[in-house]
Amino acid sequence: METKTIDTVFVKHIRALIEQDLLEDLRAEIDNLYPEDVAELLNRMNGEESKQIMICVDAEKAVKVLVEMEGDVRATFLEGYEPKEIANRFIQHMDSDDAAYVLNQIAVSKKEQVIASLTDIEFASNILSLMNYDDYTAGSLMAVELVKANLNWTVQQCIEEIRRQAENVETIYVVYVTDDVERLIGLITLKNLILSAPYALLNEVVNKKVISVSTSTDSETIANLFKKYDLVVLPVVNALGQLVGRITVDDVVEVIKEEANEDYQLMSGITENVDATDKVWILSRARLPWLLIGLLGGIASSRFIELYEGTLKIHPEMAFFMPLIAAMGGNVGVQSSAIVVQGLANDTLGTQFIIPKILKELRVALLNGLICSLILLGYNLGFSESVDLSFTVSTALLSVIIFASVLGTFIPMALNKLKIDPAIATGPFITTTNDLLGLAVYFSIGRIMYTSF
Repeated sequence: METKTIDTVFVKHIRALIEQDLLEDLRAEIDNLYPEDVAELLNRMNGEESKQIMICVDAEKAVKVLVEMEGDVRATFLEGYEPKEIANRFIQHMDSDDAAYVLNQIAVSKKEQVIASLTDIEFASNILSLMNYDDYTAGSLMAVELVKANLNWTVQQCIEEIRRQAENVETIYVVYVTDDVERLIGLITLKNLILSAPYALLNEVVNKKVISVSTSTDSETIANLFKKYDLVVLPVVNALGQLVGRITVDDVVEVIKEEANEDYQLMSGITENVDATDKVWILSRARLPWLLIGLLGGIASSRFIELYEGTLKIHPEMAFFMPLIAAMGGNVGVQSSAIVVQGLANDTLGTQFIIPKILKELRVALLNGLICSLILLGYNLGFSESVDLSFTVSTALLSVIIFASVLGTFIPMALNKLKIDPAIATGPFITTTNDLLGLAVYFSIGRIMYTSF
């Protein structure tokens, strides 16, 4: 198989094969695609076309395709299948974590019928237990399929157990070692297992320095652990320290992508997790709240300007620089908050020392403000007839950049301290706030410096 670019030409080709009922040619094309490519193809097909394509996919590959499909496309696709078909063709061939993930995205009534149709009662029970955990916690991300061995076994017994358990585990990274009551003691890599003497006890070769998480650990902490310690798999234990599952790096990658998309949407002023394929009213509902906040901010700005109507009548030239002051304040605020949000998301920026971080940002703002203000001063002295206005606008710009930078740093850190997603601090919120702040500073300095001359 080769990687394939799923472009418009290829999609039209596949559609033509379906319309002409050339199933053998269609099967040949689909057999040559990786599951990820098939999923991308299905994302661009309607329900009936998707079903025709999946007929050409073997059971093992079909499971991977289903997991890789976009959530809304997957939900629509599964509507064309009866619960028993979903259970037998897809769910029973999945790992427990993937099965729970897929089932959580379909209607509750149909979900229950699918689980009831599973013949493996233990597997069905595992899925139900995973579905009871809160979203974006270790419990909801983990799979219960893993290879474990007792602390008192020999290396030879452990290898035999791997052979027995391997058929239920797609990929084996390590063997987890537990005591008689299933508490996690440590792990042993396959390399160490092979190199150890056959009759050595696992207690003698096990690595007890193992990183694990509880079922309630949040996904962001888990992602940071994978990144910091370069992990490919992470064991999950319950409140008693008993081994209950494992999280693999592919599950964490999906979480990171979802959280990045969510943060990007929040920073853009979108309050729900939406996709370009969603209905118009859903997209509108997700965008409208922050637009309304921006509208209210604009109304507040206009009322604020009205307070200085007298000043503008006497010195109308001050109005020329209002857009510049507001825009610079908004841009500086967004820059500062974006850096802070990124640092908080990567866990490289704590909140225990807020003052030093604000002071550092203040120094950065002072340097940037001086450069921008001097450039503006030079421009105004060259092209403006009023020296007083030139110094007033430059002073106001320096002050606005400093205030906006400090505000853009402080707000996301304060929100994070209050357990509120700091991503909402960027974008429309900071921009609107700094527009008002910028105008307030500009007119206040203008009244002190310019109008008094």
